[in-house]
Amino acid sequence: MQVSNIVLAQEAVNLNAGLAAIGYGLATIGPAIGVAMIWAAVINGTARQPEAQGKLMGIAWISFVLVEVLALIGLVVYFIASGG
Repeated sequence: MQVSNIVLAQEAVNLNAGLAAIGYGLATIGPAIGVAMIWAAVINGTARQPEAQGKLMGIAWISFVLVEVLALIGLVVYFIASGG
């Protein structure tokens, strides 16, 4: 894998780590919004129909896990891109 370096004041700076950190920060926004929407829907559904809380919670936990996997994949890609 080729690492791009920029020479600033006779010192090589690796930009991949910084760009990877910014990319991971941006990538976590999607899962964060997704988790918020999942739990907001559970709260609204439980408020409207309390007897469906058990079914809603099961669906919510499965959805939560799937959304959080996206954040974990982003974390793995960050470590791969930053080189360590």
